[in-house]
Amino acid sequence: MTPTRDEALTLFKEYNQSESLYQHALSVEAVMRHFAEKFAPDDVERWGILGLVHDLDYEQFPEEHCTMTEKILREHNWPEEDIRAIISHGYTMCNDVEPIALEEKVLFTIDELTGLVAATALMRPSKSILDMEVKSVKKKWKQKSFAAGVNRNVIEMGAEKLGMPLDEVIQETILGMRKVADAIGLAG
Repeated sequence: MTPTRDEALTLFKEYNQSESLYQHALSVEAVMRHFAEKFAPDDVERWGILGLVHDLDYEQFPEEHCTMTEKILREHNWPEEDIRAIISHGYTMCNDVEPIALEEKVLFTIDELTGLVAATALMRPSKSILDMEVKSVKKKWKQKSFAAGVNRNVIEMGAEKLGMPLDEVIQETILGMRKVADAIGLAG
């Protein structure tokens, strides 16, 4: 059984002290919940938890990203399907666990995208995601030097795996992140 959000958050905070990584975790959690509301309304809590802990090992073990998460989650007796879903977000970047289940495809797609959306919001005069539209993200998307660490190929591959137009994935990601704008420092 998937641990509770409180258990997942406690585990995340055991391995991470970075405020920016915490805000990223909250962003991915919110977007996962948002997509679950659309595609898997009975699984919203689980999808959110997967998003919350997806970068569990990143601060302490960046060179072993996903590998250490798998080890840590096994030590804490997480369900195999949850472990697989979480580590599949590293497909093509740090492992070969291809996202197959819907929640895996969403996590794979939106992990990098939340970073680009957040960076775009911070460049706006309002410093807010609340008034941001898809066109703002698309404009920054074209500037390869902007948020250069964001793997745009992964986002495109993920949108294709989801069978969704990129603009729609960006829109839904923005809507998901708006729900936690205050917590992630993007309310302006």
